[in-house]
Amino acid sequence: MKLLSPVDSMFVRMETSRAPLHIGCGAIFELPAEAGPTFVRDLHQAFAELSWVPFPYDSVVDHGPANALSRWVKTKPDPSYHVRLSALPSPGTEAQLGQLIERLHSHPLDLTKPLWEAHVIEGLEGNRFAFYFKAHHGATDGLGAMRTIKQWLSTDPGGNVAPGGPDAADTSAIVRAENQAVRLAKSILTGLGATGEMTGKILEMATGANSAVLGALRTPSTPFNKKVTRNRRIAKAELDLPRLRELARLSGTTVNDILLTSLSGSVRRYLGELDALPKRTLTASVPVGIDRDEETINAAAGFVCPLGTDVADPLERLAGISAVTARGKKELIALSPGALQQFTLAGLLPIAFSQKVVTAPPLFNFVVSNLVLSREPLYLAGARLVSMVPVSFLSDGYGLNVTLIGYGDKVTLGFVGCRDTIPHLQRLAIYTDDALDELEAAIRSD
Repeated sequence: MKLLSPVDSMFVRMETSRAPLHIGCGAIFELPAEAGPTFVRDLHQAFAELSWVPFPYDSVVDHGPANALSRWVKTKPDPSYHVRLSALPSPGTEAQLGQLIERLHSHPLDLTKPLWEAHVIEGLEGNRFAFYFKAHHGATDGLGAMRTIKQWLSTDPGGNVAPGGPDAADTSAIVRAENQAVRLAKSILTGLGATGEMTGKILEMATGANSAVLGALRTPSTPFNKKVTRNRRIAKAELDLPRLRELARLSGTTVNDILLTSLSGSVRRYLGELDALPKRTLTASVPVGIDRDEETINAAAGFVCPLGTDVADPLERLAGISAVTARGKKELIALSPGALQQFTLAGLLPIAFSQKVVTAPPLFNFVVSNLVLSREPLYLAGARLVSMVPVSFLSDGYGLNVTLIGYGDKVTLGFVGCRDTIPHLQRLAIYTDDALDELEAAIRSD
């Protein structure tokens, strides 16, 4: 038994039927040349043995008799419920796969069971199959999900047939026998001390040039910032990492700055076509993964970055974004772990308020997260991982989310939008590629 951290508990408690708070990913694999006709079904059966299951995927959330203290309680997951085999009408297209993942991602997890599902999907054209995994944000964050998935994969094409391995059992031993009352007392004392630190730091963050705090307070309302329905739409863009690195080198910025500037150009064009581009710049919440010990689930803080969508010149947008991200990252690194947790909780409050009370004016327009999977090719039972598309969560008032995954020499952008409030989501993916072309031309001609 282990207590949920305040951040983990908030993610679980602020779920609604319209806005389930799970995250996920869809992965496409290429079958090995020697694969037999039952390869995918054998893989499903091996995965369903659950030898890989780490904490907290082996536990359920119990809020206690007074619904006041959330804790993980170890249980035995039902493999027939959590691991499912699906099939596309062979030869299934990537468009049909996307439609299936949209439907799977639209359905909430059962909060009375361990907070995850895995779907093995056969029938994809081109001698390929797919895998879709989702878990509640209270049970993992993006970085934690990447670590779990990497345990199933290998850099060796002749790797294990079944997910898991010697490290899986060790990972499941996270639950400690430490006295829960002592842990709770430590958490409260740390939080009280960190609150004062965080308050002082926020006051500092709200002053001077390139302030992320001031940027958040000036966030305009857009079509992205409406109440959401449960239905999701997914789109993806794929960009070359060497190209992004070269543009970052030439401009004296970072790859993340180049990506944010490309997204700013995309949403500027998209909203302009809808005659809905505000005069004030849009802002993005940019989470930053924080080093964590093995017992910590959610360990990310973030800052709000103005995207310069009120500016036509892509180089001017890039310069503004670079200045804010440099300051924002520096300020987060300076916070203690306790203050970072308090800062994260404070950042979740607007979402929680919009979920449970009424949609408030936005403090950012959408989220942009960045994750790295691997620079080397990865394999699952000898099947090569071709691509992975991240699929994040939405909440009331925040109906667009963009997550990036670096794998090999590619960066894949996964766009998730509310199906009923954001039309033509795929245009955002197409326009991001076009905006990168525009930015590259400006950088090289400067």
